Amino acid sequence: MAVTMAEITKLRKISGAGMMDCKNALTEANGDIDKAMEIIRKKGQAVAAKRSDREASEGCVLAKKDGEFAAIIALKCETDFVAKNADFVALTQAILDAAVANRCKTLEEVKALPMGNGTVQDAVTDRSGITGEKMELDGYNVVEGAYTSIYNHQGNNQLCTIVAMNKEAEAAAHGVAMQIAAMNPIAIDEAGVPESVKEAEIQVAIDKTKKEQVDKAVEVALKKAGINPAHVDSEEHMESNKAKGWITDEDIAKAKEIIATVSAEKAANLPQQMIENIAKGRLGKFLKEVCLLNQEDIMDGKMTVREVLKEADPELQIVAFKRFSLRAEYDFRNYRMGDCVTTVPFFFPVIWSGYILQLSITR
Repeated sequence: MAVTMAEITKLRKISGAGMMDCKNALTEANGDIDKAMEIIRKKGQAVAAKRSDREASEGCVLAKKDGEFAAIIALKCETDFVAKNADFVALTQAILDAAVANRCKTLEEVKALPMGNGTVQDAVTDRSGITGEKMELDGYNVVEGAYTSIYNHQGNNQLCTIVAMNKEAEAAAHGVAMQIAAMNPIAIDEAGVPESVKEAEIQVAIDKTKKEQVDKAVEVALKKAGINPAHVDSEEHMESNKAKGWITDEDIAKAKEIIATVSAEKAANLPQQMIENIAKGRLGKFLKEVCLLNQEDIMDGKMTVREVLKEADPELQIVAFKRFSLRAEYDFRNYRMGDCVTTVPFFFPVIWSGYILQLSITR
């Protein structure tokens, strides 16, 4: 039977599918809207199954607040082209609206919410069939408190933060939300940092400190022997520098003997108390950088976030926060003490280990 434009338009409005997809589905279903919708849904399920092993690294991240409740959600896809599509963004917003309205606490609750002729998960599957890309929901997080604030970095739907405060403070809460986006803290204060993280970081600090002490002793010994440490710091350098005529086979043999002997002697006689003190100092520096209240405020590097909040209102407290980003970026949870930032993922002023990179930002 012939399919009318009115039927195609109706199905397109219901499904969000393209004109030809709607026409083909209606033709196959002999004009039955419900059957045509099922055909489109099955197409989405087939696409989802076929592309299940593909990476969905693009997408849309949105945040919304409603009184004492705020949430973040991400709808992920394969390409930037689909992520920026108005229908894709609208679907993400509709899912978030439903999640907030129903005060969902988990992603599974969100997926099970009714939407259209099915569930939220069905709507995502349908959209996958329309675009031909893998799609999945991710990053659903919520906070609750007397006052909530949200932040969508640069409005580009790639990084969002949400924060809950113990009382209303619009400007301060917004500043905290921006701070979280910029500096990616892992906890409000030291009490919120898992002991496993502290233990791992202190061990890294101890190992790094020991290596530094051994390397320093080896460097002194090599210089004393008349060998440039930079010429023998690796097998590759030894060979290339020998080819250039900068060192001889005898120099290499002597350097290897010094490195082996001095390294073993120094490692066996390291002052344990000194090592532990240095490691504790590095752990303290780490906690200052990853704990939100201890961080230097991105808008005023002379004050910490704790001091900024106290100045705004002595009773003001951060109750909870969440952050989600689609982009691979520098993450404090992968941080190892003593490292220095060499790349900056977002446009914020970043202060790290004495190095300052001042980048543009607007409130």
